[in-house]
Amino acid sequence: MSWAEPYCFRMGVKDYFTEHPASVGESYGEHFRVASHFSKELLIAGFACAVHAVAPSLFTTTGSSKVRQLHSEMTQGMRSQVQQDTEVEVSADPQPAS
Repeated sequence: MSWAEPYCFRMGVKDYFTEHPASVGESYGEHFRVASHFSKELLIAGFACAVHAVAPSLFTTTGSSKVRQLHSEMTQGMRSQVQQDTEVEVSADPQPAS
């Protein structure tokens, strides 16, 4: 085993986690926050759609309106707004006094 093999392995692992985020102009952390936001919103919409399937009079527009909202966020550059909203939520948490 040459000295370069562990280095190549580490670089491959790093690329595995950073290549896609970099392709959309984000760091791994930024991409994690945005993807987590979309995941949460889709889970909520999915639950509403499941309830709607059983009781059609409930959540009649929730699924379609959530899909339109998320599409807008994804395609109109609102990803940065999602990141800023997350940062505001984090900074709004009270910090312990030093």
